[in-house]
Amino acid sequence: MNKEEAKKRIEKLKEVINYHRYLYHVLDRQEISDSALDSLKKELFDLEGRFPEFITFDSPTQRIGGKPLDKFKKVKHLVPMLSFNDAFSKDDMKEWQERISKLLNDREKKELDFYCELKIDGLAVELIYEKGILKIGSTRGDGEIGEDITYNLKTIEAIPLRLREKGEVIKALEKEQADKEVIKAVKEYDFKKPIIVRGEVFISKDDFRKINKEREKNKEPVYANPRNLAAGSVRQLDPNVTASRHLDSYVYDLITDFKDKTHDQKHQILKAFGFKTNPYNKYCRDLEQVFKFYSRVIGLREKLYYEIDGLVVIVNLNKLFKKLSVVGKAPRGAVAFKFSAKQAATIVEDIRVQVGRTGALTPVAVLKPVRVGGVLISRATLHNEDEIKRLGLKIGDTVIVGRAGDVIPDIVKVLPELRTGREKEFKMPNTCPFCGSRVERKRGEALYYCTNNKCFAIRRKYFYHFVSKKSFNIVGLGPKIIDKLIEEELISEPSDIFKLKEGDIASLDRFGEKSAQNLINAIEKSRRINLPRLIYSLGIINVGEETARELSKEFGSIENLAKASFERLERVKDIGPETAKSIYDWFVNDKNIGFLNNLKKSGVIIEQEKVSIGGKLKDITFVLTGTLKSLTREDVKEKIINLGGNVSESVSKKTDYLVVGEEPGSKFDKAKELGVKIIDEQEFLKMI
Repeated sequence: MNKEEAKKRIEKLKEVINYHRYLYHVLDRQEISDSALDSLKKELFDLEGRFPEFITFDSPTQRIGGKPLDKFKKVKHLVPMLSFNDAFSKDDMKEWQERISKLLNDREKKELDFYCELKIDGLAVELIYEKGILKIGSTRGDGEIGEDITYNLKTIEAIPLRLREKGEVIKALEKEQADKEVIKAVKEYDFKKPIIVRGEVFISKDDFRKINKEREKNKEPVYANPRNLAAGSVRQLDPNVTASRHLDSYVYDLITDFKDKTHDQKHQILKAFGFKTNPYNKYCRDLEQVFKFYSRVIGLREKLYYEIDGLVVIVNLNKLFKKLSVVGKAPRGAVAFKFSAKQAATIVEDIRVQVGRTGALTPVAVLKPVRVGGVLISRATLHNEDEIKRLGLKIGDTVIVGRAGDVIPDIVKVLPELRTGREKEFKMPNTCPFCGSRVERKRGEALYYCTNNKCFAIRRKYFYHFVSKKSFNIVGLGPKIIDKLIEEELISEPSDIFKLKEGDIASLDRFGEKSAQNLINAIEKSRRINLPRLIYSLGIINVGEETARELSKEFGSIENLAKASFERLERVKDIGPETAKSIYDWFVNDKNIGFLNNLKKSGVIIEQEKVSIGGKLKDITFVLTGTLKSLTREDVKEKIINLGGNVSESVSKKTDYLVVGEEPGSKFDKAKELGVKIIDEQEFLKMI
């Protein structure tokens, strides 16, 4: 990106970020997710880092929040209330440490340690106590001036209205074996002077759900997240409304100087004064300890009664923190180490067309690589031409991308306000991009299809599906080898795979005797297949894993399924007319029946599915989300099915349990909303 392009991109990003920040901080509502806005801010921060000549005083990176609302008195903060720059990975954290280390001398680098706080999804507030009594409570506002919300904050039981007496504070510090210099500083401090602290006001997960359910019942708009609800609650003109929301609070910073030397000591003093401090906050000697704590918190996250979106990592030594000073809107000595974003903004660099195993043409967005949910994404399916029109998408657009069902990259929204005028319209091709044959759109469908049944792209995609993990699971037989086998005319249909000999494979490039033998062994091992996997491997349109299992239970053998009438197929659980027709059409095709016969002749053995009808999970429906540690998703599905249970891909009122791993996605929120029982991996293992 050259200077002129960077300048234009920076201006566009500032406009969009300021708009969404105004919605978020001033009006307590939002049109895009927090993680998507975070990624836009990070792009702006990175661009300004590369082109500092374009940094202006009004950039979102140089300010803190929105302007205060007019309905409350204004309060000027003695010390600005800053926010933090974001980090999303270990590499980001290491880069942050490298940046700040350059500003320290050798002795100071050796002293560098950290204090970690859970980053709660709430509203930052400042509390001023005079002669031990809560005098003023205010919001962050724009960082310099906030809103006076004292009466509302007084309704929160976690916030003390009166601080403990000096003697009580000293006794508490001595009991906790606090550092001697801390005790001495407290003894010497004049308690008649103001004491200023800062913290977070938030709402519990349960209360958040209850309030939204009540609003739904009253046909009122629901709150997008706990932070919005907390912000809306403390900004009520009637304190009784605030009191009814049962807000909570943790205090995390001491602004008054007690000659404390570390951030850790600040927390010792705050706790002794009677403030509620988070028990999970932790001192970390170095970044390795920070990373271990981060991993531990990910495991704790779902068990906490409040929402968090990461850690705040602070340079522990106050003298180093002060030396590092402030850059733009944020202190250099602290960073928000956020959990992997569920959504992020990126750019569609191109749209290419893929041809699937059924001949369907699918447009795929080529993305500027971006990390979503801990995974680097560079492609996202656009499904069909109608979806591109619905999104209003052009090549070159900035988009918000997520992961549908926690897995599949998906474009959620287009941001047309970031267009430069160089974006291009996309049109579906008239001919197949692989074989050049005519394409056509079938009546009543959104997809275009290649009309050439012998198209190489169709053949190879079907082979890929046939040998995949959920089908015959032939380990070691990947796309490149399949492509080569087809090109060399060693296979023309999947049954030919089971006729291959060592010599056929050893003759291919980069194959030796040993590797050829390994592949032949893997093929031999896969000759036995249960009925659901076989049905799934056939690649029948609209027949996924769940439908294959239902067909297996219903008909018991491939022969019975092949004889089934359209009406009989329609009566199978969860099978509609469209799926029933595609199954019926597949089995009345003589070519497909010939293919099944060839499979049997080549030595494939079809085993009936082993389902424990009276198993301990009989008729219990599970949904899985996140990454599991000790089991793969396939292992979990197999265990559930073998014990008589059901596995669904989506959460509904019929779901009995959601099994949650690390970094769960939208299914977790849906389960909470519907009141579905949520269990972790260990609870599931105990259950089975």
